[in-house]
Amino acid sequence: MTELLERYYRRPIRFLELWEEAGWRIKVYAITLAGGSLRPELLAAAKEAALRWLRQPLAPGRRHYGVGFMGVHEGPGANFVFLDWWADDNELYHQVYLSPADDPHHLQYVTPAGLASTVWDLRVLCFERQAWVDTVLANPAGPDLGAYLKRRLNEDV
Repeated sequence: MTELLERYYRRPIRFLELWEEAGWRIKVYAITLAGGSLRPELLAAAKEAALRWLRQPLAPGRRHYGVGFMGVHEGPGANFVFLDWWADDNELYHQVYLSPADDPHHLQYVTPAGLASTVWDLRVLCFERQAWVDTVLANPAGPDLGAYLKRRLNEDV
């Protein structure tokens, strides 16, 4: 039998805001332990880390839409932040940052390590994928970034 280090508990995922910065519109989500609320200092640190990337020019020939989403996940042992944006019609770019639970301002870029998501974070990615398909790629009326940005996830998973 496999032993788990931690039991699975449902966590709330809540849309916090549509963050507009550096020419980008980013849907921001909080993922917290049950009954908890996201610490403001973690949200500030997440935005600071995201801005370092968002202010950089993309590679030549890379087409993006200036829209995406960010998850700020406050876990029991670590903080997990992911920043995602849409490019070239159907591609999703993904950046991951981690910090110790007690030091949210010490977010480190860990994407090259291969760590992508927790099971709770994957719910946000799945929701956002479907929102992109429905409102942009397969929308009978044509791509609608406004409709995409209005689709927001709020549930316990």
